[in-house]
Amino acid sequence: MIVQEEFDNQTSAQCEFEEYIDQLAETIVPEIEIDSVPDELGELYRVWNSYHLLGTFYQNIEGKWVAQPCNSDDRPCCDTPELAQLFIIAVNGLLVADVA
Repeated sequence: MIVQEEFDNQTSAQCEFEEYIDQLAETIVPEIEIDSVPDELGELYRVWNSYHLLGTFYQNIEGKWVAQPCNSDDRPCCDTPELAQLFIIAVNGLLVADVA
């Protein structure tokens, strides 16, 4: 019967959608840690995900923050240390949207 098939399709789609929402809610936010080590030119800040080094950043003589992600040749200059961190995290594919 056509009505029953439409109902089954809607029910199935609703269940799949609910499963997808549940999966999104279970997204694990990576634990990012920042530390620093003294360098000849100042502090070198390191961005970690567990024991994996994601990259480093530092402030250059012009006052800009230079992000240096691991395994990348990109070295963008950022206005804030937070933007440098964000760039390193994004390049490593760990940027998670806030779903709350």
